[in-house]
Amino acid sequence: MSSRAPVPVRWTYAFVDRPAERFRTAGAFWSAVTDTTLSGLRGEREEFGTLLPGGGADACVKVQAVTDGHGGAHLDFAVEDVPGFTRAATDLGALTAAAHDGWTVLRSPAGQLFCAVPWQGESVRPPVVGDSRLDQVCVDVPPSAYDAEVAFWSALLPGWSARPGSLPEFHVVAPPPGLPVRILLQRLGEERPVSAHLDLACGSGIDAVRARHERLGASLVAPAAHWTVMRDPAGALYCLTGRDPRTGGLPARPSG
Repeated sequence: MSSRAPVPVRWTYAFVDRPAERFRTAGAFWSAVTDTTLSGLRGEREEFGTLLPGGGADACVKVQAVTDGHGGAHLDFAVEDVPGFTRAATDLGALTAAAHDGWTVLRSPAGQLFCAVPWQGESVRPPVVGDSRLDQVCVDVPPSAYDAEVAFWSALLPGWSARPGSLPEFHVVAPPPGLPVRILLQRLGEERPVSAHLDLACGSGIDAVRARHERLGASLVAPAAHWTVMRDPAGALYCLTGRDPRTGGLPARPSG
């Protein structure tokens, strides 16, 4: 366990990672469902874009074109001390995947990519849009790595609340008030490589949100009791959940 003082996270970004050939399709879809404007593309291959909200709010979702695999999701942690956050993460078992000028790509003990980036003063969370909010990255962890992954994320993020989820296979790592994206760790039922997907909180409006997403090009994969699995037009899975889009919490249980 690390003896270094943890580095506070000032802001969080959820990344929509999609294959390069479907990148613009993904950008258009996720811009529509979050009611944001896709920024100008940047990077050596124009592989990065930011979904810009209106009303003076700060962005918390970005899109990235990837060249390996089918894409998925990852988190960026905006901090005032990128080297310090990187050292704390590696002390806890992360590996450095790539070191860039001012920011670092890391892998968690299970292999999930995440980034440490400089905080640019972001502080205003975007509002709920269309009865939903993209507010969670779910990391799907093989059983053999699950306990270590829970311990890693619980120790890395000072001020975050790490607690068991509503089902035995879930563990929630929730940020302090004001930060826009939280983590859900899900223990898979089989051994396969770690992956991640996006979740939107929809409250009681899952059906209406699903219909809107379908009109924008998504397709239904599987409904469940408390969430619905969807596929976006770029071919990647994501979930609509019954959590409250304003608080992120589960809906109140009926009395009696």
